[in-house]
Amino acid sequence: MKRSAWRFLWKSEDIRNKLLISLLLLAIYRLAANIPVPGLDRVAVRGLSEMTGAGRNLVNLLDLLSGGAVSNFSILAMGVYPYITAQIILQLLTPVIPALERKMKDDPREGRIWMEKWTVILTIPMALLSAFGQINIFNQMLEGSSIISNWGFSGANLMPTITAIISMVAGTMFGIWIGQLISEFGLRNQGLSLIIFAGIVSRFPVAIARMVAGSEPWWVFVVVLFVFALTILAIVYVQGGRRNIPVLFPGRRIGNRMSMPVRSQLPLMVNMAGMIPIIFAQSFLTFPAILSSFFLNSQIKWINTFANWAYSAFGGDTWWYPLLFFFLVVAFAYFYTDVLFAQQDYGENLKKQGAQIPGVVRGKPTQDYLTRVQRRITLPGAFFLGLVAVLPYIMAFFLPENSAGLQMMQASGLLIVVGTIRETVELIETELRMHGYDDRLIN
Repeated sequence: MKRSAWRFLWKSEDIRNKLLISLLLLAIYRLAANIPVPGLDRVAVRGLSEMTGAGRNLVNLLDLLSGGAVSNFSILAMGVYPYITAQIILQLLTPVIPALERKMKDDPREGRIWMEKWTVILTIPMALLSAFGQINIFNQMLEGSSIISNWGFSGANLMPTITAIISMVAGTMFGIWIGQLISEFGLRNQGLSLIIFAGIVSRFPVAIARMVAGSEPWWVFVVVLFVFALTILAIVYVQGGRRNIPVLFPGRRIGNRMSMPVRSQLPLMVNMAGMIPIIFAQSFLTFPAILSSFFLNSQIKWINTFANWAYSAFGGDTWWYPLLFFFLVVAFAYFYTDVLFAQQDYGENLKKQGAQIPGVVRGKPTQDYLTRVQRRITLPGAFFLGLVAVLPYIMAFFLPENSAGLQMMQASGLLIVVGTIRETVELIETELRMHGYDDRLIN
């Protein structure tokens, strides 16, 4: 009977060390997530957790993205999302600016190094803006009180304010550094994914405990766990969806003979964009609420009225908000997939290798053909992403108001958790094969 090579996971010293280093660095990150921002008003933080309506929805979203660090407003309240935002901006600028596109194509290795350097540089101003905006938004929500004592840019408030902002930026950069250490010395290229994954998963036991120990009916716990498990199975199934395109590679000359052409396949993913469309849509929809929060207490009547309407309308409490969220996710899925697919330039790459799709001319016609196929198979993937994105709003019709179970059904969190687990398992299996532990050869 064939046995799995996973039984050798702990016996391989190299793999064992990588796992232990990754776990240690994740523990350090989670420990740092409990360090509060200097000058924090803990009474105000408790006020945030007790909010209802649009404010509560916004706090829950930011808390999810930070892995629960917003709940205690730690120095890691922004998580590593300023870095991810900077990364997305540079990815979108690459096909728009010809010089950047040529740089990435001419020397991919140097292009990746350049991209990484400028991503870190762009992260700093993004983190500064995010830190100031996040504190200011929470101050507006609290209506009179401040989440940071002595907040302001005048007189004696200047130094405490600068200290709070710098500590939050430093927390984000610390999280990025921990992620890079994990990618270098631990599980390869999994650092940032594991950091976000650990933050999200750390919230699940709290949500489950609240459902079990709270006043919610027993059936809520059963329904949430059932839908949760069903959603994870659906995400695994759709994320693994592929359309295999037949590709013919030319034969090679071996001595005086030519080998036969090699038939292979080019797999096109059903959901190539991953969770990025949901992040785009969330950012797009929360921006009006964030912007309007600056004018909620305006003395000008029409500005005050409009700001309160925008804050409520884009805070997630209106009936049309889930519909708009769904359509934005679908639209961004198509947009981001097109951007990524154009960067791959399969037509030119296959032409350089002498490969050809049967019945399709090499070069640009091949790229056009693959683009049409990719757009067709993106449709079910985009609609699935949209459905998962609005799942918490659908569940809200059946669950009690402010149910703890809704925290477990956040789309971004589920996609990150499932995607990270899949990538980690595939990485460990690759490491086992590289060390000679192949389950196809071991009985």
